[in-house]
Amino acid sequence: MLVLEYKVKGRREQYKAIDEAIRTTQFIRNKAIRYWIDAPQGRKINRITLNNYSTTLRTEFKFVEELNSMACQAATERAWSAIDRFYANCKAKKLGRKGFPRFQKDNRSVEYKTSGWSLHPTKRRITFTDNKGIGEFKLLGKWDIHTYSTKLIKRVRLIRKADGYYCQFCIDVEIQPESRDANGEIGLDVGLEYFYTDSNGHHQENPKFLKKAEKAIKRAQRQIYKKEKGKNQRQKARQRYAIN
Repeated sequence: MLVLEYKVKGRREQYKAIDEAIRTTQFIRNKAIRYWIDAPQGRKINRITLNNYSTTLRTEFKFVEELNSMACQAATERAWSAIDRFYANCKAKKLGRKGFPRFQKDNRSVEYKTSGWSLHPTKRRITFTDNKGIGEFKLLGKWDIHTYSTKLIKRVRLIRKADGYYCQFCIDVEIQPESRDANGEIGLDVGLEYFYTDSNGHHQENPKFLKKAEKAIKRAQRQIYKKEKGKNQRQKARQRYAIN
């Protein structure tokens, strides 16, 4: 699976629509976890059961119905992934905590499958066609998606990051490892004193990016606590800190 990422450029109301879709995804996932927890003893809950439960939520809540049906299924699949991992840890008798599924509070993405979106013929724009009102975005990025058929795109994610919103395309391609002989190859050893040392004895000095950036990071962190909680200025300070 190959993942190509673009930054999306749109209007403020479109970003708010993405946020609403992200909140809906979190709601569905948490409701699926609660459905599993509250299931009567002896009742088997699996991936298909949770997918069917997403249909029930669509009939019960209008804001869930506005999200694409496959995106709703993708949300319940996130819940099942956490549940299945918990079962696997219990079966393997893993020491310590088994990773009991928790309710999510900080979801930052919404995932569509093969419907709910469409690419412009130029593949430089994408339109989300469900009823969340996200609409069309311009795609900004270095990756070139033109070489892949739209049929190979199995998932499309909208992700909120500190510096904006991004769109990821999960493409079903098989990556073949490149076969090479040992002629001209060298070994590298990464360390603390030097960034790396190769088998020919060459040392590359450590750039120490973190040490150079520490001053700006500490200043950005201090600015967060100087701002009043709940205010826009504090949120902006947090975004500056995240980018640093």
